[in-house]
Formats: sequence, structure tokens, C-alpha cells
Amino acid sequence: MGATLVYAKKEVYNSGLVVEAVIWQLPQPTAERPHGLKYRLYCGHSGKCIVRYDNETGKGDHVHYGRHEKGYCFSSLQRLIQDFYNDVERLAGDLL
Repeated sequence: MGATLVYAKKEVYNSGLVVEAVIWQLPQPTAERPHGLKYRLYCGHSGKCIVRYDNETGKGDHVHYGRHEKGYCFSSLQRLIQDFYNDVERLAGDLL
């Protein structure tokens, strides 16, 4: 059995801002994803990343602010979504 989609939302604003969040529940937790989730939450404009949360293989939970990257301390699915949308509002609120 593969991963199960648990959250998917995409919005494209008149300004050209794209906000997309996709989260899957894995069949079982892994060493890299002990919470059992695989996710990609993206906000960008004109093809450039403003903020992106993801946990790609080999990197674990992390967040990109433009071209800069730092670790992310995952605590819950709800908190992940909240942190992402808080960053979208803070960093791209004028484009919403």
C-alpha cells in the first residue's frame, strides 16, 4: 500500500502568487520521517520560491526562505500547516 493523500490545497492569486500544500501519510514511519508524513508546502511568485517547507529524502524536515535553507522542528501536522501559512502571510501578505 502506498502513501495516502491527507491534505491538498492550491491557490493562485491575481498577483501571480502561488500557494500550494500537499501532505501524504506514509504506510509507516521511517527513520527520515518518524512522524510518518511526506510533505511539500510552497509559496512562490514569478517562478521564485518565497517559502517552502518539505522533507525530501536525505534532508529531513526543513524550510527554504528564498534560497536559504534551515532545519524545521516538526511537532504536528496542524502546527506544520499553521507555521507555513503564518510565513506566507508574513513574507507574501502584500501579494495575497
